[in-house]
Amino acid sequence: MTETITIDENALGQRLINHRREFHRYPESAWCEFFTTSRIAGLLQSLGYELHFSDAIIHRDTIMGRDEAEVAVARERAMGWGADANFMAEMDGITGVGAVLDTGRPGPVVALRFDIDAVEVRESQEDAHRPRFLGFASLQPGVTHACGHDAHTAIGLGVAETLAANRDALCGKIKLLFQPAEEGCRAGKAVAQSGWLDDVDYLFAAHIGMNVPSGTLVCDPQHFLCSSKFDLHFSGKAAHAGIEPNAGCNALAAACTAVTQMLAIPRHRDGMTRVNVGQFHAGNGRNVIPAKAVLMGETRGENRTLNSYMYQQVEQIARAAAQMHGVALEIKTQGEAIGLENDPTLVELLAQLGLNSGFSQIVLEKDFGASEDAGYLVERVQAKGGKAIYCLIGSDLAAGHHSGDFDIDESRMLPAVKLFLNAISELQTHPV
Repeated sequence: MTETITIDENALGQRLINHRREFHRYPESAWCEFFTTSRIAGLLQSLGYELHFSDAIIHRDTIMGRDEAEVAVARERAMGWGADANFMAEMDGITGVGAVLDTGRPGPVVALRFDIDAVEVRESQEDAHRPRFLGFASLQPGVTHACGHDAHTAIGLGVAETLAANRDALCGKIKLLFQPAEEGCRAGKAVAQSGWLDDVDYLFAAHIGMNVPSGTLVCDPQHFLCSSKFDLHFSGKAAHAGIEPNAGCNALAAACTAVTQMLAIPRHRDGMTRVNVGQFHAGNGRNVIPAKAVLMGETRGENRTLNSYMYQQVEQIARAAAQMHGVALEIKTQGEAIGLENDPTLVELLAQLGLNSGFSQIVLEKDFGASEDAGYLVERVQAKGGKAIYCLIGSDLAAGHHSGDFDIDESRMLPAVKLFLNAISELQTHPV
């Protein structure tokens, strides 16, 4: 560590593992992270942080992909798990928490973002799965931390704890954002438009794993994909399939037409484009013309123009399919992501600090190959005159991201904490 910030690495390393395993046991999907937020808030409050909830950090009108029925169930479940009623009231139905440590001394405003939501994936029930045989497997069937956000949350709390313990050696202001609903790219835009990051000079965000081995730090990942997440709701008319099939309007048929044509969209000559339909729900009975059908899908492109091309094709196809089968169509946007470009000065800073932070290999560039709603946060900070970076913390994985067998190398959390702390210390003494 630097001379400015000191830590007991052995003790902190164990606390990081404890935090990660606790959050792994209580996974909550996007916009449902009430217990998670409550637990984080309680720990931050005990450290003396100023807390911000709800409309202070989330612009409600920009929220995407939030299901009120699921949220209501999640709130009840969180209370059953022991969520703090006072924090639940502060949230006012919107998960996530921002924390501020103001030293009262002149200096930069440094922000760090940690996503907290889990994935709607059933965790492995095999005895060889480490969370299972060590007793910290998911308590919620069908939801698990299969992407590493439990580790991100633990890293954030490790940073928070160490900063609070070294407060007298710090200057400026530190903001810690524990962001909900990253999965599906549902919250980044709403956080950015809240304005909570508008005074930030430096923003840091990271992801653990991502096919980067343990010990490796990727300072400047490339090719973040722009993405649009959507639900297509087809509404037709039910009828008896034997007596009068002509009286019905087949929503399932319209949806099937849309699927086949969407998957056939010509890929663009100017760069990588993707489309996927991940879920399809339709029909009520074998002998009933289906009146309802829902498709859940996404488009991606390596820039906004290419993603827009794909999404416009989806819209055109969906409307044509609905018209062809005489059904109504409603298109609901569920999430969005844009690309991001790291600031070169922060890339250089992390490259310089990596080896002293516990990484054995420093890699400048690697393809990211996925989408991340941190792009909206990076864009907002940069538009306001600040600098921002998103890096990758290497970790050997038991299985790929979003797999039920997913697990991380827990020893990789401590180097991430040290990296962020060293960056904060360096920026306070040598701004870039």
